[in-house]
Amino acid sequence: MSRPRSSCPNPPVRADPWGELRGYTDARIALGRCGVSLPHDQWLRFRLAHAQARDAVLTSFDAAAVRADLEAAGLRCLELASAARHKDEFLTRPDKGRRLSEAAYAELGRFAATPGVAGADVSVVISDGLSARAVHENAAPFAVAFLERVRAAGLRAAPVVLVRYGRVAVADEVASLLRARLVVILIGERPGLSSPNSLGVYLTYAPFPGCTDEARNCISNVRPGGLSMEEGVRKLCYLVQGAFARGFTGVHLKDDMPADYLPFAPQYGALAAGGPGTDG
Repeated sequence: MSRPRSSCPNPPVRADPWGELRGYTDARIALGRCGVSLPHDQWLRFRLAHAQARDAVLTSFDAAAVRADLEAAGLRCLELASAARHKDEFLTRPDKGRRLSEAAYAELGRFAATPGVAGADVSVVISDGLSARAVHENAAPFAVAFLERVRAAGLRAAPVVLVRYGRVAVADEVASLLRARLVVILIGERPGLSSPNSLGVYLTYAPFPGCTDEARNCISNVRPGGLSMEEGVRKLCYLVQGAFARGFTGVHLKDDMPADYLPFAPQYGALAAGGPGTDG
């Protein structure tokens, strides 16, 4: 079926009457028309956004650079890999991204036997997921800011574990080996056409291998132009505090954070192991 042709050999670009709304969103709205097509500049912008999204997925995870930023802030780290052997296998076999490789499992087991490592209140895991760019730009400063508040609240944090080719559930295996009360994973989200650098934050109370997604909470779209890092850290502190006070995360733990919430303020719930709603 042939495409209808414009009666004008060089059709003018017509602005969209809703064009002013584009100042309020990154969504691709009110792009205008040129005959029956998009204006050429908008077509080029779409191609650029699509290329940035592909690059975010295919870029290699520079775990060494992220680790250097974390260690410069005084955080102890460990680099591991999932059971996915390379990027293609990671993308086509999500199940392998949810498990550590055999070598990483053994290494983490030995690491957990180091005095003072296991049994922490909070374990933080960082993985490239589907956007290494998001992790490169956002994960280290987010982890540093969050763990500063964790320590200030008197909670104990495990060393940060970086996992190459990881999915969200790989954090459950990490935290189970470290015997952590709660795990937080910072992971690159599937990029959209306006957000190739969006960081996802998932938290799970009492994690174990095979834990399912309804037992988690998610904070999404942490990036410049999305949820600010400061607000994301504050929201995470609120949910972690709620998890410790109630003894669960997931669909029953709601994000009803008050506008004036201060991280780990005592009126929002007990934190210590063995307190109300904890597993002791």
